[in-house]
This record gives sequence, C-alpha cells and structure tokens, in this order.
Amino acid sequence: MERKIFQLGDVVQMKKNHPCGSNEMEIIRMGMDIRIKCVGCKHSVLVPRAKFEKNLKKVLRSAEELPQNPL
Repeated sequence: MERKIFQLGDVVQMKKNHPCGSNEMEIIRMGMDIRIKCVGCKHSVLVPRAKFEKNLKKVLRSAEELPQNPL
C-alpha cells in the first residue's frame, strides 16, 4: 500500500465528516500524534498518526502551494 505524503500546514480531506459538517482539516502539529484543525469550525483534535493515516482520503491543498507573506 502506498503511503500518503503530507506535511505541516496541509489541508486534507478525511473519510468521515466532522460533526460541524466539514471534512476538511488543516495539519497544525506533527509527531507520533497529529493535531488537526477543522477548517469549518476551527476545533482542533489530537489523533494518533496510524489512525490519521488510515482515515486520510487525500491532500487538498499543500503548504508548499500557498503563497508566503514576507514581513
């Protein structure tokens, strides 16, 4: 089975919807556990990496594609 490639700041689509109705999540922390934030209601959830990889459907927007704001 092919591993899905994701990184910090990516917006991903999950297999199941969040209770608010959105299935888009932003990755805000990575490690053994992954913290994801719902794009719809801004609620964050800490999920074990294995469960996250199992429930990940696809990467919608990569952090590399987003323009950087120079200060």
